Amino acid sequence: MRKITVAILSFLVFSTTAQEKKYNHREAFAPLANYQPGNPYRTGAGTPGPLYWQNKADYTIHAKLDEPNGILTGDVEITYTNNSPDALPFVWLQLDQNQFNNNSKGAKTTSISGGRFGNTGFNGGINVGKVLVEKNGKRPHLINGNGSSDKSVYGSHIVEDTRMQIRLKEPLKTGQSIQIFIGYSFKIPKYGSDRMGIQDTDKGQIYTMAQWYPRMSVYDDIEGWNTLPYLGAGEFYLDYGNFNYEITVPASHIVAGSGELTNAKEVLTSLQINRLKAAAESDKTVIIRSADEVSDASSRPKKEGFLTWKFQCNQTRDVAWSASKAFIWDASKINLPSGKTAMAMSFYPEESKGGNGWERSTEYVKASIEFYSKYVFEYSYPVASNVAGNVAGMEYPGIVFCSFESKGEELWGVTDHEFGHNWFPMIVGSNERKYAWMDEGFNTFINSLSTKNFNNGEYHHNENVRQFGPYFFSPGSDPIMNIPDVIQSNNLGAAAYLKPGAGLTMLRELVIGEERFDYAFREYVKRWAFKHPTPFDFFHTMEDATGEDLNWFWKGWIIENWKIDQGVRGVEYIEGDPTKGSIIQLENMEKMPMPVTIEIKMSNGKKERVQMPVEIWQRGDTWKFKFASTSTIESVEIDPDKKLPDVNNKNNIFKPKAITPTTENN
Repeated sequence: MRKITVAILSFLVFSTTAQEKKYNHREAFAPLANYQPGNPYRTGAGTPGPLYWQNKADYTIHAKLDEPNGILTGDVEITYTNNSPDALPFVWLQLDQNQFNNNSKGAKTTSISGGRFGNTGFNGGINVGKVLVEKNGKRPHLINGNGSSDKSVYGSHIVEDTRMQIRLKEPLKTGQSIQIFIGYSFKIPKYGSDRMGIQDTDKGQIYTMAQWYPRMSVYDDIEGWNTLPYLGAGEFYLDYGNFNYEITVPASHIVAGSGELTNAKEVLTSLQINRLKAAAESDKTVIIRSADEVSDASSRPKKEGFLTWKFQCNQTRDVAWSASKAFIWDASKINLPSGKTAMAMSFYPEESKGGNGWERSTEYVKASIEFYSKYVFEYSYPVASNVAGNVAGMEYPGIVFCSFESKGEELWGVTDHEFGHNWFPMIVGSNERKYAWMDEGFNTFINSLSTKNFNNGEYHHNENVRQFGPYFFSPGSDPIMNIPDVIQSNNLGAAAYLKPGAGLTMLRELVIGEERFDYAFREYVKRWAFKHPTPFDFFHTMEDATGEDLNWFWKGWIIENWKIDQGVRGVEYIEGDPTKGSIIQLENMEKMPMPVTIEIKMSNGKKERVQMPVEIWQRGDTWKFKFASTSTIESVEIDPDKKLPDVNNKNNIFKPKAITPTTENN
């Protein structure tokens, strides 16, 4: 006679048992999804290669605000330098104001119901006047607006929607520069696709001015000229250069602009100049122009006529500005890691004050810039200005536009988000027209860290990422790796912002570890500051600096739209005795693999956690591991902190049944 105790494998019967398993380890870990061999321009390690190049565009701009007619007139001189190995027979420029009329592609691709980036019903667009081109010191020649040549050696130009092509009869060779002169004007849209516009207030209109001059398109080593039209959702891709620009406005107006104001004595009162000097030494907010002074004519150096504000902004890809006679203005010092300082400023109307409103804006600006300067890369502009207007939230180098109605946590959130963009994509110049996730997603990720840090977590909330599963993978959801104009409008928040942001958090906390992730992330920024990285440059840098093969992550989370569904399949006690240990079986039901965190609670009150690497899923869709249990197991839970957007919660917790001994007689 032999007594045999049979170990009972306690499998839970899920309602999803009939669910078809979708996981394929060969597909998930296929080695070529991230295969991009290096070349002299971009290496396989994700660094700029020894022959990396990018072209340069320097701008001198003069513009004047005609407030009664709502028109901006201006002229721009662009010095464009060809650093590429190619001779360029033509150059492309962006005329984004042409989106703002009913004949534009942007208007015609806006649904009848409208949308955030729609701009129908406005007869706008840029009027291009004379176009002159000078090369190697030759006298400028007129280029006719109808595309035909007037026998200039530099050809002709055409305008197609939001793009302008200048055709050169003499190609622009490597190392050569041309000077492009363009006169222009446009009617200012009241609502410019939530990127610029005009806000009415009790004491005057606020003009938030962006995409306000012809800008060079990017010619790069990836696809030559980047000429996707401006439809609204897709943002911008621009070359770096130095800017000197002058804005002529009514004398009653205050102007905020990208970069440094270079003629303060001509446009400010002596009192305001002294207050700015005090603010430059103060960690507390200093009032430069108070609410009471807005209606006081003595707060301006002259009462009538116009004043010209002059700004300089170097090594930047763009500039923007705002003007209003209704502005309250305050400022404080920003402390940078190198010991240098910058200035945080806020410009807002009286309506924005109170109720934890814009009177705290400069505090938010300062905190945001100081955090990112330490965590990512030192802030590169002399001033950081937050402007209240009718733009819900939009970023430009050194200046952002936020809703004049925002208060409290909402104002912190939008301010912190828009200033985070001064790193992505202002410092790291990714192609926003194609890869919105490389600025919005990266920014969403660093925003989570900044918010946790701000004022002892004043606005921080512990996040249950699991709740995002249905949102990330709703029917018809879009992959992250798609251009924003192709991503459906109701999916843009997930695909461009939250999902890539959550992905970086998962990499940092669950896959790589915080210290190694942070080092690699900073290395990516250091390598590509003021340059043009591609997604693969990011992928390769993160792998190179962390030592991890993350091909499976880029493929499933970024390129594809794979879901996560991890589950506990069962528990088996060794020899039927919980004190001798247990065998726990895990299961991966959906296509996306991820590392596994398991929390095990035992009946003796002990609780332990086990971490399993993603490599367990290289063997298939199930995995067993031994656990040194000391008593019966009450529950086994996957992802106890809810850090994964798992689409099926029903199989995340397993509760074994009681042990039933069995006796057999032979």
